[in-house]
Amino acid sequence: QVQVAESGGGLVQAGGSLRLSCAASERIFNNYAIGWFRQAPGSEREFVAYVTWSGANTFYAHAVKGRFTISRDNAKNTVYLQMNSLKPEDTAVYYCNAINLSTRRLHDDFHSWGQGTQVTVSS
Repeated sequence: QVQVAESGGGLVQAGGSLRLSCAASERIFNNYAIGWFRQAPGSEREFVAYVTWSGANTFYAHAVKGRFTISRDNAKNTVYLQMNSLKPEDTAVYYCNAINLSTRRLHDDFHSWGQGTQVTVSS
């Protein structure tokens, strides 16, 4: 059963910005760290960033550190990914989900993904 829904993607020029949203179920939002992942055509899904359950800690992949910011709004059960200074290599489908902080992969308690949201950065 899918428990997340991503939105906010689109087409943007290099150097532009987008903010992605992840609406999560109460089960996920109240009990798990949440991560953003992305998958480009022909590539495996990769870790982008995570925020812990409390919101006190965040962590970013080297490729996006300093450009992307992850945050959570507890009142809305929503996690955001603010993406600035976008590059063509950021083009991918972006997904959110509960994350295993040790492996930076999908948490073992879950087995399905949402539809993701497409981000396309033109040069």
